[in-house]
Amino acid sequence: MGAGPTTEQQQRLVDLTSESLRTRIRVRRRRRVRTVVLVLICFVSMLTVGLQQWANARLGGFDLGIFDQAIRGYAHFHLPRSPIKNFHHEFPPAFSLLGDHFSPVLALLAPLYWIWDDPRVLLIAQAALFAAGVPLVRRITTRCFADAAPEASRTATDLAGLVYALGWPLFMASREGFHEVAFAVPLTLLMLERGQARRYGGVVFAAVLLLCTKEDLGLLVAAYGFVLALRSGGQEGGRRGIWTGLCLMVIGPAGCLAAIRWLIPAMGGEPGYYWNYGKLGPGVLAVGVRLLTDPVTSFSLAVDSWAKVSLLLWLFLPLLFLPFGSATVLCALPLLAERLFSDNPSHWSMSHHYDAFLWPLLLVATIETLARMHLRAPGSARRWVTLSVTACLALGFALGLARLADPAHWRPTAPEQALVEAAARIPDGVTVEADNNAAPHLTARTHTVIADDTPRGADYVLLQTSRRTFPFRSASQEEARVRLLLAHGYETLWARDGVVLLVRMDDEAIPGMRIPGEYSIPVKDAPL
Repeated sequence: MGAGPTTEQQQRLVDLTSESLRTRIRVRRRRRVRTVVLVLICFVSMLTVGLQQWANARLGGFDLGIFDQAIRGYAHFHLPRSPIKNFHHEFPPAFSLLGDHFSPVLALLAPLYWIWDDPRVLLIAQAALFAAGVPLVRRITTRCFADAAPEASRTATDLAGLVYALGWPLFMASREGFHEVAFAVPLTLLMLERGQARRYGGVVFAAVLLLCTKEDLGLLVAAYGFVLALRSGGQEGGRRGIWTGLCLMVIGPAGCLAAIRWLIPAMGGEPGYYWNYGKLGPGVLAVGVRLLTDPVTSFSLAVDSWAKVSLLLWLFLPLLFLPFGSATVLCALPLLAERLFSDNPSHWSMSHHYDAFLWPLLLVATIETLARMHLRAPGSARRWVTLSVTACLALGFALGLARLADPAHWRPTAPEQALVEAAARIPDGVTVEADNNAAPHLTARTHTVIADDTPRGADYVLLQTSRRTFPFRSASQEEARVRLLLAHGYETLWARDGVVLLVRMDDEAIPGMRIPGEYSIPVKDAPL
């Protein structure tokens, strides 16, 4: 038998093992530090954008005021009712926000109102939820680049986290205030990350929460189920992945159907209220038949205007069309089709929050494509990474960081400043018809609806007459409203820089005044 290792050899082995352990600990610590830094960058950037918009009275009752009223209802253990939504769209009094979009996940934010009863708590929550996606993006990237050299993997992980954290869709969503997309972004990333890790219980958990975030996300869940089953078929021991994928392909459409057909109407919603596909057909079945029998004409509707083509370029060009190299891009198709086939032009816009729903899917698909490219030809992948990262960060800078750094964007215009001052003059507990941009400054302490085409007879009315604001079609229409109210029981309490605050002095009847009742028929906004 040979002699065993000497004491000196044993000590050397122990030293090497200890040094290796210390190295791994240092690497993990540095990785955690970089993750925390990127999380803070994302949180601070998105929150600052939201607070900048708030300070300048550029956030509206649609949608921040609506969500503030609804989630405050949850905080008081009531249904999520929103007078802004009810009155403007003429929903009956029994209507709750669950009858608009099925989003019970918003109830998770109710405890925040026990800490600070203010609409800005939703801006903080949204920034935190967006930032929660940073660690998930980094985990996904690390796994995708597992076969690359440590330095290449570390660089890819850091860049992916930075591009996500400063992504232009997150900036655009933050500029719009608050929306259910705050939950959709991290939950989508969680579903993708858990699927990549083959932790299928986590996949189902994230999918169920997505179904509770917005009813149409069931289509995303189903699409990911198809991708998961497809990928698992080529993996060793992939049977659980296949069955999980098939399960998602069932529960996704089933959850979507249940919400639209039963749950939303049960909460006072109007069946078919958000059907915006009249060019394709009057219902889902008719659309399916149309797509099968006349596919060329039907699919041409998705690119029948420059606005739709611009949207596609906006989404894919900064990523150099790399998402198309991964099956994950299939998950984005249902949400993208919803917008491109819609009759509502606002769905084609790049200036709202809609792009943020797609951001996790497009970014992860890009990362997966680049990882395969790096494995085959590292030099080529490096050039694509440089171009794509530069384009994405440039957009993020132009749409977000540049605005934060520009002092002009922190100074409200004279009408904006007047609007905030007028709102502060309104006493607590009264009823108010407010300019859309003033509404979020009033929802915490008054019974607020937005001023629209129909007088509501509120105690106070706050309007702008120097410029058009939603939902009025012109500034002259707002001036006409002021004249009408002054002629029927209102007096001017305060006015400056095109902002007028009126107070009701008697109960004189106002021509055209209407309060939604039990048999009100909901109406939709006509596209501008």
